[in-house]
Amino acid sequence: NIHLSGKNLLGIINDLLDFSKIESGKMELVCDYYDISSTLNDVINMTMARKGDSNIEFVVDCDPNIPHRLYGDEIRIRQIMVNLLTNAVKFTREGGVLLSISAREERYGVNLMISVRDSGIGIKKENLHKIFKSFSQVDTKKNRAIEGTGLGLAICKQLVKKMGGVIHVDSEYGKGTEFTVVIPQKVVNEAPLAVLENKDKIKVLC
Repeated sequence: NIHLSGKNLLGIINDLLDFSKIESGKMELVCDYYDISSTLNDVINMTMARKGDSNIEFVVDCDPNIPHRLYGDEIRIRQIMVNLLTNAVKFTREGGVLLSISAREERYGVNLMISVRDSGIGIKKENLHKIFKSFSQVDTKKNRAIEGTGLGLAICKQLVKKMGGVIHVDSEYGKGTEFTVVIPQKVVNEAPLAVLENKDKIKVLC
């Protein structure tokens, strides 16, 4: 319990620090080469730890043709995915969470397309405009027991904007929510993320 509480407190402090940097204009991107498969592995492990023994499914749908080596701020991209997935897990009682990731070829490289969809409590239409505001949580009376600073989505929006991307949300109250993020990235190595050898010889029974 002490260890978990310490991690939660550290997460709150990091959110506040990030938000302070964004507000003061001192948030700088640190771009470098990175392997998207390694990023996904970290994100999946963190999400599974956050899900714990809750009775929901976590499914990853990854396009194997994504170039495996990209150039960008991998730490911030990972932070965006973790924030969105943490929210999805927190607000989903039954059903599941789906992470979809693909890449669309562009003249400058690719548009990394990330989608996080859940079957959670959803957001009322009149509250959709509030969710990207700082320190804002919707349905506070209903969700009082769910921890959070209300900074995660505000930080996501600012980070996506700083990277030249866009973030969009669709939701149906009581049925679930889907966040879609598009972030431009340069390509370092066009080799696909995953290659299945001799696929014509493999048989699968579902």
